[in-house]
Amino acid sequence: MKTFLFDLGNTRLKFAELGVDSRPGETIATAHDDGQAWLDDLPCGNVACIASVASPSRHVALLDALATRFTRLHVVRTQPILGCLRIAYPNPQHLGVDRFLVLLAAVDVGPALLVGVGTALTCDLLDGDGLHRGGRIAPSPMVMRQALHARAPVLPECGGRYTEFADDTDHALASGCEGAALALVERSLAEAQRLLGVRPMLWLHGGGADALRTRLPTHEWVPDAVLRGLACWHTHCIA
Repeated sequence: MKTFLFDLGNTRLKFAELGVDSRPGETIATAHDDGQAWLDDLPCGNVACIASVASPSRHVALLDALATRFTRLHVVRTQPILGCLRIAYPNPQHLGVDRFLVLLAAVDVGPALLVGVGTALTCDLLDGDGLHRGGRIAPSPMVMRQALHARAPVLPECGGRYTEFADDTDHALASGCEGAALALVERSLAEAQRLLGVRPMLWLHGGGADALRTRLPTHEWVPDAVLRGLACWHTHCIA
């Protein structure tokens, strides 16, 4: 039986086949746009497990396409308790399913600070007993740049390089927006250590995270974190 895992984000679709070891195989990523091309090369199989934080139109388009290729579709929702994981939010539906799945993927390695950098920058703290202690959401450096450019078009939307004290506007923008993200992660780590009494492991994932990696403390790079969580969800709920 072929099972595939699908992670539909705000800008990209990532998917992988679930291996016999209950882990995701090679990740395939494609940007989704206003056309249908991103749906042309979807795989076929028996079971599809889907996590989506994309717009309703993208979500429906993916489900319609998968319905012609798979026998069963399972759309994953955030759950208050699953296995050893207990989330902090009183209303589970207010916690994005992508964040829920990353927590689920990390539940056996906690305590951990789970940082995703995509359209948003998210930080979630997981203690060593599987309890989600809450999190933060901020704009990613990319979105900060876009917002500044939208309000002040003279400020370039991209470009520049990070430096501690820049000597030109494009470098200052890159340094300020990336520096804001770095500072949020560093403060979250410090506060997590104060709260838990131990320094948590840092997990990093997301398409915008690579630019920050060289300036962050020692961390685990987990680009397929959501897909790992989907594999765990399959083990708990389907297998």
